[in-house]
Amino acid sequence: MTHFFSSDFKLGILGGGQLGKMMLYDTRKFDIQTYVMDANPEAPSKLACNHFEVGSLMDYDKVMAFGKKVDLLTFEIESVNVKALEDLEALGKKVYPSADTLKKIQNKAVQKTFYHSNQIPTAKFEIFSNLTALKKAVSEENISLPFVWKSSTGGYDGKGVSVVKSEKAISELPDVECIAEDLVDFKTEIAVIVSRSVSGEIKTYPVVEMEFHPEANQVEYVLCPARINENVTNKARDLAQKVSSKFEHVGLLAVEMFVTKTDDVLVNEVAPRPHNSGHFSIEGSFTNQFEQHLRAILDLPLGSTESKTNSVMVNLVGDENHTGDVIYEGIEKIMAMPGVTPHIYGKRETRPFRKMGHVNVIHSELSEARAIAETVKSKIKVISKKS
Repeated sequence: MTHFFSSDFKLGILGGGQLGKMMLYDTRKFDIQTYVMDANPEAPSKLACNHFEVGSLMDYDKVMAFGKKVDLLTFEIESVNVKALEDLEALGKKVYPSADTLKKIQNKAVQKTFYHSNQIPTAKFEIFSNLTALKKAVSEENISLPFVWKSSTGGYDGKGVSVVKSEKAISELPDVECIAEDLVDFKTEIAVIVSRSVSGEIKTYPVVEMEFHPEANQVEYVLCPARINENVTNKARDLAQKVSSKFEHVGLLAVEMFVTKTDDVLVNEVAPRPHNSGHFSIEGSFTNQFEQHLRAILDLPLGSTESKTNSVMVNLVGDENHTGDVIYEGIEKIMAMPGVTPHIYGKRETRPFRKMGHVNVIHSELSEARAIAETVKSKIKVISKKS
C-alpha cells in the first residue's frame, strides 16, 4: 500500500479554481501533500495547497515540468494539454482521469461521436468544421431551426452553447468547429455523479435535478433527490454507470442528462471531475464528491454516496450590473437561517454571472429546502464595492 498520509507522497492538481480549492479541504483533512498549478497567480487554491506555481495548463512544457515533480496527477478543469498528459503517462506517471478519457471528453464533437458508437442515447447531432459549413447546411435545409449550437472546445458555464432560432443568429456565432444538435423537448434536466476507482469499484450518487436561469443558461438550483419517479431514477443511474464504464474513467464523472416527455433518458454531456451538480454533497452526503474523487484516484475504498438528508444548492453568481471588488450583501441574513451554509470561492473580482460561490440548504423536506433556497436567493446579492 502506498502511504499517502503525512508522507512524502505528492498529489498534483492542474487547475486552481474553486473545485481545486474545495478538493483541498479534503487533502488537508487527510494530510496529503499537494502541488497546484494555475495560470492565475491569485487562484482560489493558492492558500490551501503545500506548493503553488503559476503556469498555463495548455503549455506543454509547463505541464510536463509540473507533472515530473509529483507522484500522481489529477485536474479540476478540462482545458489541459493532453499531449503532455500522454507523455507523462509514457514516463510512468499516474494520471487520473487518464489522458485517453480526457481526450474523448475535451472535444464535444468527439464526445458525442463516442456516445453514438457506444449505443448511449443522446440527442441527434451533426458536426461542422466551421461556420460556413453550418450556414450551408441550414440554407440547404439539411438542418432545421431551432437547434442547439455547441462549440467543440472551450465551452463552460453557458458559454460556447446557444439555442439558434434564426438564420441571422448564425452569423453572430464564432467561426469554429461545432456541433448542431436537435433541440430536445425535455421536462427535466438531471445529473448523476459517478465515482470509479483505479481498481474499478463504482458508486453513483443519487440523481439530482437542475433548474436553470432562463437568461444566463446557467444552473440556478440543484435539488437532491430529483423530483422524478423511481423508474426514471433507476434508468438514469444505470445509464450513468454505463457511460462511466465505456469511458473507463478513474475519479469522478458528472453525467448530465435530459428526461424527455416520454420518460426516456438522454445523455447531454459529461465532465471528468468534481462538478457543480455535486456540491450538494458537501453538507448533504456521507461522503462529499471531493473526498470521493480523492478516494477513487488514490485507489482507496469508495465512501458511502447516501444522502444524510435532502438538499438544495443555490449558485451565487455575480449580479449582472456589477464588476469589481466583490461584496456579498446580505450574507449575515442567510447565515441566520437554519440549515443554510454558504461556500465562498475566493474570487476577489465579481463580473456579471461569474460563479462566485454557492449556498447549500439542507432540510428533511425537499419542498421546504427548495422554498428556503428561493429565500436565500432573494436575500443575498453578489455586488461590487462602490468606487
